Amino acid sequence: MQTYSMLSHGDCVLVAVSGGVDSLVLAWLLQMWLQKVPISYTLRVVHIDMGFRGPGNDEPDPVAWIRSQLQRFGIPLLVKKARELDEAERSCFLCARQRRHQLFDLAREYGCNKIAFGHHKDDLIETLFLNMLYSGNLSTMVPRQDLFEGRLALILPLAYIEKDEVQELAKNLGLVPVDNLCPLAGSTRRDQVRKVLQTLYDQDPGVKASIFASMANVREGYLL
Repeated sequence: MQTYSMLSHGDCVLVAVSGGVDSLVLAWLLQMWLQKVPISYTLRVVHIDMGFRGPGNDEPDPVAWIRSQLQRFGIPLLVKKARELDEAERSCFLCARQRRHQLFDLAREYGCNKIAFGHHKDDLIETLFLNMLYSGNLSTMVPRQDLFEGRLALILPLAYIEKDEVQELAKNLGLVPVDNLCPLAGSTRRDQVRKVLQTLYDQDPGVKASIFASMANVREGYLL
């Protein structure tokens, strides 16, 4: 929060909640943080409903479940239907890009100058390897990214927290995420990279911290 000046007095923050454990913990964190810091900011917690539903009628409604989880902490939820995407063109990249553009428009509509995402340390490492393996570049997500000449900032308050720590927080808070009902869940490139990295972590637990540190210790003189 402090290193990247993520929050300032008077901010309006759009919090993107997918229903996964990361975004639920993020919404709780920002609500809790508001009670601790000597500044005042406004939260607009939004869920973009992608329309994914379980196979049977006995499956819980994801939107109702997300709303009930947040209500326990006094956090209201705004729900917006996702924009239509041609089934023939559906992919993780296009889906994520369209959802992000919709969030940009919602931030403008609600007068928000920040958008908060629940990406954590493991996500940043996975993105580094995804970009190396499939895009041919060295880059990752940054904890704060200023866009549109500074009118909007994307912030990742969980960037220094590992996935296991996020899950432990959720357990302690009694937060139960909704299942990821995306048809591509479990078979994406990110899933493949995550499995490879987990194998490395299992062999040497110190590898994760070393990889994460390397992203802030770039020796440009030893790159092409």
